[in-house]
Amino acid sequence: MIRDPKDLKRYEPAERANHWVVGISFILLALSGLAFFHPAFYPLTQLFGGPVWTRILHPYLGVLMALSFAALSFRFWHLNKMTPADKAWLGRVGEMVSGDDHNMPEQGKYNGGQKVLFWALIGCMSLIAVSGLLIWRAWFGFDITLVRLGAVVHAAAAAVMIGLIMVHVYAAIWVKGTIRAMWYGTVTRAWAKQHHRGWYRQVTGK
Repeated sequence: MIRDPKDLKRYEPAERANHWVVGISFILLALSGLAFFHPAFYPLTQLFGGPVWTRILHPYLGVLMALSFAALSFRFWHLNKMTPADKAWLGRVGEMVSGDDHNMPEQGKYNGGQKVLFWALIGCMSLIAVSGLLIWRAWFGFDITLVRLGAVVHAAAAAVMIGLIMVHVYAAIWVKGTIRAMWYGTVTRAWAKQHHRGWYRQVTGK
């Protein structure tokens, strides 16, 4: 892909690598988790070498994702603080959904919707991590009541997180020019000016 040298850098290589580690580990966790959630998904265990290996690998993949997600959150939390402009953006999100985002309130590097998603994912990830430890019986011996509670919370939080990630992926595909930011680290000036005018002004001084 030939890129314009005037394109704006949106993500550093380390940030993109961090994102992809989280994304790939999430996919593997979703597949292995679904395999044990319902009999209809049990054949997915074959992707991991069978049910025994699936059960062994799942929690370790969870540790990888939790640590990678923590690093990602630490990198970007300061950019995801809600502002009055974000609240105004959320109040007019219907215009965005209808495809008319030209008159939306000016946004920084992330818009109000992305910030809500960010904090929702942090909430889900926190619940999944804590509940995952409660039900990791190979290493921990919590009371059976806590184990049962952990199993319910783990499944519920994971289901919500799968839904949120689906929204995240759909939005990235829907807003043309977004995915290249995570492939190559850059976006066009036109894309930045239309979708994140505040950030465009910040990085270009215009």
